[in-house]
Amino acid sequence: MSPPPRKSLESPAAQVLAPRRGRGTVWAIEHRFQAATTESFDDGWGTLEQIASEERLAPATQVLEEQARSILAGNDSPDIGFDLSINPYRGCEHGCIYCYARPTHSYLNLSPGLDFETRIIAKVNAADRLREALCSRAYTPALLNIGSATDAYQPAERRLGITRSVIQVLQEARHPFSLITKSSGVERDLDLIAPMAADHLAAVYVSITTLDPALARVLEPRAAAPQRRLRTIETLARAGVPVGVSVSPVIPFLNEPELEKILHAAREAGAGAAFSVVLRLPWEVNPLFQNWLEQHVPERAARIMARVRDMRGGKDNDASFGSRMRGTGLWAELLRQRFEKCCSKLGLDRQRIELDLTQFRPPGGDSRQGCLF
Repeated sequence: MSPPPRKSLESPAAQVLAPRRGRGTVWAIEHRFQAATTESFDDGWGTLEQIASEERLAPATQVLEEQARSILAGNDSPDIGFDLSINPYRGCEHGCIYCYARPTHSYLNLSPGLDFETRIIAKVNAADRLREALCSRAYTPALLNIGSATDAYQPAERRLGITRSVIQVLQEARHPFSLITKSSGVERDLDLIAPMAADHLAAVYVSITTLDPALARVLEPRAAAPQRRLRTIETLARAGVPVGVSVSPVIPFLNEPELEKILHAAREAGAGAAFSVVLRLPWEVNPLFQNWLEQHVPERAARIMARVRDMRGGKDNDASFGSRMRGTGLWAELLRQRFEKCCSKLGLDRQRIELDLTQFRPPGGDSRQGCLF
């Protein structure tokens, strides 16, 4: 079955390429800013067969280094509980098919499909740019999150350590932060995070979408396995780090039946807070996700999308502030009630872990002058 009917995003390749182990998609979908489109054709020399043969090879990951001009991004959405964000990478090798950040690769003239999970941009000077920002006389400490549009502990972090260098600057400045991840790699930095957490300066949220390892392998193929994430919650909690769970995104008839089970498992592991977001399908994510449904759960694809539209006012996606994270209508309300009732029963009815902004000091000393040396 072809992807949804948006001509500029259609591709014959998306119809014929089989899923590849370890990748959320092998569709190098054209992005919305692309001036020219390409189309496969048979030139009589076996071109189509050659393309299919090449695509059977597992696409390799490229990590491209970038000198970022700035590292702090402001947030103007009332739906999100932080003011600033740091994303040490662009793109994410975890390959979660539903990732709402996929369309950001369009701004790099790269595909939100295959490129998003195989062409990773590493902001190698992130720590330097953060230090400069915190030293500015105009800077006022604000709620800051790491990893809102990319996983800060994706595989490249093991070698590059950019996230660790960012946390070291925040530790020096006694600047509070929250962090969200699907990776057990966060355990590496407990020597930095745990002491900050003891001073109400750090909190970690672990995203658990499903407890089914078979579903996780195709839904978020290079992220840590569900049981490994539960062990990460336990490790963080034992180290004294306030830890929450994100049951996101909730996808009707796919992981939605597991909602209560995930919350129970996270609470048993040591989570003390929880939040949840319903599936979002902005821009190129929509055809990518629908193509994924047809590949992996064709018998449920139409039913899932019908329920998504029920929660989005009849549309595939609704980007409106106030509703984009939770949806609207009867089914969205029933989901909200299920989530809140379970959280209340488990003592997880706290979405945000409070952090202390009053301890901030510019890195390098108590005065801004120290930032110059």
